[in-house]
Formats: sequence, structure tokens, C-alpha cells
Amino acid sequence: MLFLDMMSGSGFNARIQEVAAEFRNRAGIPLRVYQAGVLVPDVVKAAIDLESQGFGPFMISSASLPRWTERGAERHFKGTMGLAYHDGIEIELLEPGTGSDFYRQCVDPQGRPVLHHIGFLTRSVDTWADTVSALGCPAWVRGRIGVGPLSIDFAYMDTVREAGTILEFIGYRFAGIPVNPIPGLVRGVGMIQKRIGKRRIDFG
Repeated sequence: MLFLDMMSGSGFNARIQEVAAEFRNRAGIPLRVYQAGVLVPDVVKAAIDLESQGFGPFMISSASLPRWTERGAERHFKGTMGLAYHDGIEIELLEPGTGSDFYRQCVDPQGRPVLHHIGFLTRSVDTWADTVSALGCPAWVRGRIGVGPLSIDFAYMDTVREAGTILEFIGYRFAGIPVNPIPGLVRGVGMIQKRIGKRRIDFG
């Protein structure tokens, strides 16, 4: 699904909320879509292009993930992502990375941004992963992003055949306490990165 087609004109949030709606209703998932995961060949280049069209600014970072379990096998994944907000939806730009083909297999041959997944914020990542798994859609990837006291747990579910796209459940914790993301912080860091010209923070 080409992402720029979804972003054109007004009503972006409403269009995102309709993605995989039939499957979500059948699965009893009441959560609203919080994130649109967008696959691009190069996050920095894509972010600059989208910013030139009035989106963003994007906060961009790269890191090695302390946990990446893909179909039950541990892998060492490192990737780059860019975050921004548009019409109440978090836009997560992702590039193929190294250590896994999970993202790479969905890259558009012409390099166009592709909707890779839709994400839901929850304080019960395990519960929702188990619920969807029970419907015959097991976890594809379980992972964790860690930056100091902040950790982000996530579960990508193998729902492409049933839902038409990948569903992701995302949970934020700060010092072990469940928290919600802060859009203003993302925008602020993105503005600073754009102003100073250092477009990516590398966390190693």
C-alpha cells in the first residue's frame, strides 16, 4: 500500500483508522490506530523529502535493539527510524536495517514509501499478542527498544493474510512504569536536529 496516496488531501486520520478495520472488529480490538509504520529505502532522505512537503519535523535515530525475536529465533537487529506526527497519527519511517529481512522484503522496487504496519498503544502488549495469536496470527517479531530508563516493547503480528497488513502492539515504560509517548518532545528534538543539520542520533 503506497503511503503517499493515503497522505494526500484531508482525512488522513480517518483513512488510517479504516485500515484492517474488518479484522480488528472480528478480533475484538477496540484500540485506535496510533502509528503508521512506513518503509522507505533511506529514512533521512525520506524525512527531508516529507518535510519539504510540510510534514514533520522528524526526529531520527538509529540503534541496536537489545531484543529482537523473529519467529522464535533471536537476531541482532540494528535499524534507523524517524518519528513525526500528522493529523494525530505517529508516522514512523523505517529502513531495512541489518540482521533481519523483516523490513527489507517489503521495500518498494521504485523506492516509494510503503505502509508496512499499523500500530496500537497499549499497556498490555503480551495480552494483545496472545489474543491475536489465538486467532491463528502468531507474533512475527517481539522486540524492545531501550534508551536509558525508557523502554519500548513491541509485537509485530503475522496478520498480512487475514488483515491485509501487519498489526503492531506497542508499550512504553519509563523506569519500569507505564507511560505514554510525548509528541511535543519528538517535535522538539526533530526541530533541533533540523536546525543544526545533524539529522540522526546514533545510540549504538
